[in-house]
Amino acid sequence: MSFYDTCSRIQKPDLGKRFACASPEDVKRVLRKSSIDENDFLILLSPAAEFFLEEMAQKAHHLTVRQFGKTILFYTPMYLSNFCTNQCLYCGFNISNRIPRKQLTLDEVEAEAKAIASTGLKHILILTGDARKISSIDYLKDCIRILTRFFSSISIEIYALEKLEYAELIDAGIDALTIYQETYNQRLYKKFHIKGPKTDYRFRLDAPERACIAGIRSVNIGALLGLDDWRMEAFFTGIHADYLQRFFPEVEVSISLPRMRPHAGDSQTKSIVSDKNLVQIMVASRLFMPRAGITISTRESEVFRNNILRLGVTKMSAGSSTKVGGHTISENDTGQFDICDHRTVAEMKKLIISRGYQPVFKDWQPIL
Repeated sequence: MSFYDTCSRIQKPDLGKRFACASPEDVKRVLRKSSIDENDFLILLSPAAEFFLEEMAQKAHHLTVRQFGKTILFYTPMYLSNFCTNQCLYCGFNISNRIPRKQLTLDEVEAEAKAIASTGLKHILILTGDARKISSIDYLKDCIRILTRFFSSISIEIYALEKLEYAELIDAGIDALTIYQETYNQRLYKKFHIKGPKTDYRFRLDAPERACIAGIRSVNIGALLGLDDWRMEAFFTGIHADYLQRFFPEVEVSISLPRMRPHAGDSQTKSIVSDKNLVQIMVASRLFMPRAGITISTRESEVFRNNILRLGVTKMSAGSSTKVGGHTISENDTGQFDICDHRTVAEMKKLIISRGYQPVFKDWQPIL
């Protein structure tokens, strides 16, 4: 049994009715509970819960402080390559987009690593497009061996792998995986993924599970908010994270809440997700999963990120670039998407401290 089987049993039309039928009394009942289940989580994502966001936010804050303290872990993305064989309608790396393509040489990887490490960061997220023949497992292992000299935690956000491939990269030095299902709606998934290996819905959905079996330390999942109804996507993201926590209790499970951003070949967002909607997802997710990390990236604005520190977030990116070699190579090329918060690591550190929180640069040391 996998999460795909769990996901397939849930009827999405029934979910829509359950969201609509939730009442204020249902929300009050859930908020009185010390722990909540899947049905309660659905109620907290319902329209009825919109009138209880302040109460939900206060409870989410207390749960977060109890589990994580007043801390925010910093990381930054490092793009190794933008070559891709997929035609995904929401992504700037789409094979049909006429953009400059580049992959870092190993010397360029080292230069990029030095530039990022000079800011004090010890957690890094490396990304590539889906082009196995170019960004091969061997290439990734070579990059990882360089990066282990500079960073204590290396996370990958690349194409979905087989279990043994995840094990190879873990042996090389990675300890964390970020992978977005993009949308949990299988019908829409086919619509947004026109061509390439990413068209395989189930192979991607089961990727976090394969990584957990392979021995990964940390897994971060999410849906790209804006492709489908946000309540549906938030619900499936939550129960997916809960599934991973229950079956792999040794793995640190986190969720990301990425909203659509402008990109090369931009297409219209199908479902608007407002700031209020995103706050509701965040606090409902915290109440459902008190131990889960919650990541908010520089897709979000400076003002928004300043204002959600107390609402359940535990991890933020800083000093970000979505361009290949974006920290050291000055050529004007195209990023995967436009970032919204351009603050440096030093500026983010100052902000976090001013709000009474502790910026964390390192919380993991691998055994050598």
